[in-house]
Amino acid sequence: MPSTLRKHLCLTALGVATLLAAQTTTAVARPAGPTPLERLRHDTRAIHALGVSGVQARVIAPDGRQSTATSGTADLDTGRPVPSDGYFRMASTAKTLVATVVLQLEAEGRLSLDDKVEHWLPGLIRGNGNDGRRITVRQLLGHTSGIHDDLPGYTTPDEYYRQRHDVHSPEELVARAMAHTPDFPPGKGWGYSNTGYVVLGLIIQKATGRPAHTEIEDRVLRPLGLDRTRWLGTSPTLPRPHARAYEFFGPGSRVDVTDQTPVDHTILSFVTTTRDENVLLRALLAGRLLPPRQLAEMKRTVPVSAEVQRLWPGGRYGLGLVERPLSCGGTYWSHEGGDGGYITLNGVTDDGRRSVVVSMSEARGDTPEHIREQENAGSALVDHALCAGGRGTR
Repeated sequence: MPSTLRKHLCLTALGVATLLAAQTTTAVARPAGPTPLERLRHDTRAIHALGVSGVQARVIAPDGRQSTATSGTADLDTGRPVPSDGYFRMASTAKTLVATVVLQLEAEGRLSLDDKVEHWLPGLIRGNGNDGRRITVRQLLGHTSGIHDDLPGYTTPDEYYRQRHDVHSPEELVARAMAHTPDFPPGKGWGYSNTGYVVLGLIIQKATGRPAHTEIEDRVLRPLGLDRTRWLGTSPTLPRPHARAYEFFGPGSRVDVTDQTPVDHTILSFVTTTRDENVLLRALLAGRLLPPRQLAEMKRTVPVSAEVQRLWPGGRYGLGLVERPLSCGGTYWSHEGGDGGYITLNGVTDDGRRSVVVSMSEARGDTPEHIREQENAGSALVDHALCAGGRGTR
């Protein structure tokens, strides 16, 4: 998520629309709040009003009814509308897929969360104080390994055009991290590490004999019928329909960044839709993908760093899942993703019965203020959607 943290996120104060509903027993009109669909439409427009080119959101209620809303445009050149179920890059939300597969393997006795990285990948984590003999699978999953993150990325239009089709092997990405000393001793802090999940992908491959994306497809996507969640490998393009993705680098530097190869194509090159991502989160929290013990492990959380707290106030991280508080009480589970101009927030109640996904096709990553604005507006949409049924569930 270096790109995720760099590119997104923010909490706008939203006014509540007031409707007048006629009372059938008297002639007196009384105010009523907006319906959930009206609120969803309001919140997507609020995100677009920040300067985000396109927004699509989908909510699934406990009875299975779906509500969708879009705002803005899918293409700044043509003005075509945003598709309500267009493809977007899944980015770091794919970490939830990786964590699910690792926990399935743990349930099958094929690995242990307490296994050391050295056991599976001898010599990979070594140098400058890094030691795979001290880092466990659990620490990789929960971002408590201390492995420094140094994935390639772009911060200017020129860097984007020069780097957008670069292909990196997992070993190359890990080697970049090994050039740095650890951020903290294993288990003694919290720091978001994409590199840690690159290592997990290699462990899945070593434990199963198959690439991590194949295990994800066979163990998660096919059983759930998620036929619009696809691994694209090194392909720089997305299936249709999709909104064009834009990156805002600074004054006058809005760039179409749709065409690019994800930095870690082994894990981060999944694309999905709001429908599929909702179904995935609901199935996971409803216990359809993991036995109770493994799901409980996934939901054992620790506080995130002070830096990330500014984006996720009150947030805590489990194993590939984030827990965040709801304004109506209780908490929800999520894992946002941001890459290639696409910024996606999501959430599901603890029982898996109410869920929401909002995908934004522009990253306003030029200033910390814009990042927080976009994050907070997306978080407000998620909170309103999950609180629509009353008090949140734990």
